[in-house]
Amino acid sequence: MAATAKVHATEEQSRALAEESRETTWAKPSFAKELFLGRFRLELIHPYPQPAPAEAARTDEYLKRLRAFVETIDGAAIEATARIPDEVVRGLADLGCFGLKIPAEYGGQGLSQVGYNKALMLVGSAHPSLGALLSAHQSIGVPEPLKLAGTPEQRRKFLPRCAKGAISAFLLTEPDVGSDPARMACTATPTADGEAYELDGVKLWTTNGVVAELLVVMARVPAGEGRRGGISAFVVEADAPGITVERRNAFMGLRGIENGVTRLHRVRVPRDNLIGREGDGLKIALTTLNAGRLAIPALCTAAAKWSLKIGREWSATRVQWGRPVGAHGAVGAKLSFIAATTFALEAALDLSGAMCDEDRNDIRIEAALAKLWASEMASVIADELVQIRGGRGYETAASLAARGERAVGTEQLVRDLRINRIFEGSSEIMRLLIAREMADAHMAAAGALVDRTATTGAKARAAVGAGRFYAGWFPRLTVGPGTVPSGFGEFGALATHLRFVERMSRKQARALMYAMARWQAKLEYRQGFLGRIVDIGAELFAMSAACVRARALATAGDPGAAGAAELADTFCRQSRIRVQTLFAALWDNTDDADTALTADLLDGRYRWLEEGVLDPSEGTGPWIAEWQFGPSTEPNLHAPFHLGGS
Repeated sequence: MAATAKVHATEEQSRALAEESRETTWAKPSFAKELFLGRFRLELIHPYPQPAPAEAARTDEYLKRLRAFVETIDGAAIEATARIPDEVVRGLADLGCFGLKIPAEYGGQGLSQVGYNKALMLVGSAHPSLGALLSAHQSIGVPEPLKLAGTPEQRRKFLPRCAKGAISAFLLTEPDVGSDPARMACTATPTADGEAYELDGVKLWTTNGVVAELLVVMARVPAGEGRRGGISAFVVEADAPGITVERRNAFMGLRGIENGVTRLHRVRVPRDNLIGREGDGLKIALTTLNAGRLAIPALCTAAAKWSLKIGREWSATRVQWGRPVGAHGAVGAKLSFIAATTFALEAALDLSGAMCDEDRNDIRIEAALAKLWASEMASVIADELVQIRGGRGYETAASLAARGERAVGTEQLVRDLRINRIFEGSSEIMRLLIAREMADAHMAAAGALVDRTATTGAKARAAVGAGRFYAGWFPRLTVGPGTVPSGFGEFGALATHLRFVERMSRKQARALMYAMARWQAKLEYRQGFLGRIVDIGAELFAMSAACVRARALATAGDPGAAGAAELADTFCRQSRIRVQTLFAALWDNTDDADTALTADLLDGRYRWLEEGVLDPSEGTGPWIAEWQFGPSTEPNLHAPFHLGGS
């Protein structure tokens, strides 16, 4: 091991680990997977799945109690002090917020995914740091991995503590390791007696790590005789000897989160705290994120709802040139976008959550699409709200209040939302992840044909199998119910949008096949093309969710059904324009020119363009801080709330 504790991995090794860690089978149907294959299976989401009446009533009763407490939280104080007060955490714990999805048998609330999402939306609207606190604890922290892969003993030992408020954190990222876990340096060395592991390493951006009682730590177990080894997951007591929280990191947004740098030096972890098997760590993490990622669209939807309220109230009050600013077309178009997109965000969120609860669909692509699309669209909504508010949108809430105006934190919204395009997989990584999943059927049929390392014999055998697959699949992409004028007639005026979705589903499937034939093994490097295909799929998924939700409200006789249909129709009209733009850009783009220019840029050819300015960061430190194994030389900043007890 080098002094800097770096682990080097080739492109092939990184790819192999990623492939090994993903779920390779599809035991249940997937609406989104079928959509990418050009098969619009509306029956998988229609009728729009709904929670059982008893579950909905229980959730509503809980949300009423939660709302009464959330209304007492001073979000401005959290923003000003960059801390969540102890009494707020204690109040959330008393209401069972740290066990929202933990089954009642372990002391949790046992809410459904839909109910959990609604609770996160409510809490996160008081201050987004609260949403991050709760979601990091139970979407990716100890509870979810143990529910999925923990032993009965582990669940009995840790879940009741988590439900009471023993905060947990997830430790994966390292100073030199982000989305490429093949380079992970943190180690978990089995002890000589085989009864424990010793953990060594440094973890970066440990959300909740500063105040956690329990940690999920990802570390590499060395392979050996009779030992599988590999990246593994462990439950670790945060106050175990050898653990030091060396930093509390500060960010442009989410000012109240307790995010740190954690060093582990010879931390002894009992063998019984291994989650699953050795080498299953990344697979457990990815499986956890299938549902865990839905926390982000929940918080994004909450932000969109608040933006809609502020935009409506301000635009009806502020008068310019004799009319409310909302009555001017330029502002009105922004309000229409915010309203229509908010409807679609909630439709996609509730649909994904209900599908998760039903457990009859594989939602790994749906959850990833919801996270990607919601994080991108919410950022656009926030930017548009700043524009609608003008100078007051750029001014801080505290400054507005100081001169006697309503304390509207629009600029804070932009800062807080920005991380969602990075959290739990950046938008760029999400597009690659979804692209791999959407191409799974193609890889199964013709994988060797697009594999740079495949032998000639393997390619020949793959060609035979691919021929059989495409002979049956490709002809079905020419026609479908989207070409029939009466198709999806039960949806009334929205039927035209579902016909569009069906046609575009087949069109993007054909485009992907053309790309595979054109670029073959080089397709994986065409990230611009793959990203646009994924973005098309995200829009089609959102359109489907919006139409199906509007239809469900009409069927139920909901008083808001007419408005829902109008919102869905407008959203689909806006989305269709984005889809058509993405399709045009598949083949008419600057991707090749961008690649060539970037290569020259990295070689320093355009350094002259950087002249004439100062770089205040010059000389302040390396791009990535180096670290070494060993004991900490820093004060321990670990300060757990200790609400849950042991």
